[in-house]
Amino acid sequence: MLESGEGLSQVRRSYPERPILGVAGVVFDGERVLLVRRSRPPQQGQWSLPGGALETGEAVRDGVRREIREETGLEVEVRELVEVFERIVHDAEGAVEYHYVLLDYLCEWVGGELAAGCDAADAAWFDRAAVDGPEITAGAPAVIEKAYRLKAGVGIR
Repeated sequence: MLESGEGLSQVRRSYPERPILGVAGVVFDGERVLLVRRSRPPQQGQWSLPGGALETGEAVRDGVRREIREETGLEVEVRELVEVFERIVHDAEGAVEYHYVLLDYLCEWVGGELAAGCDAADAAWFDRAAVDGPEITAGAPAVIEKAYRLKAGVGIR
């Protein structure tokens, strides 16, 4: 069964046959970082990096740009790979309900107006100290901290 809101590739996201390749962006505005509140499982209601599943035939960097534009309305330049992150979620019986391999990229904001779009209940800029709260998805704070260290080296303000 396919879930509503899925992309063109029509991959089953819950109880997948194989891991799903996802892409996300760590986007900065000075010392603030962009997060979206997830509108559907997994991590529904939590704040996370904007991103989603890569489409069949789509280059990774194009997928990062598309996902950020769809979820936030912003245009970005995709820069350096920050982290490869794996998220495996088991159901109550121990079966794998979700399995994503996520490529998180450092991105430079180049245009657009911030507005929550598809798959995002909200989108907002967060101060550095606020990205380690209980409503932030597990693993995101470490990726964001790594991106803070990386951004100075590649000339992102």
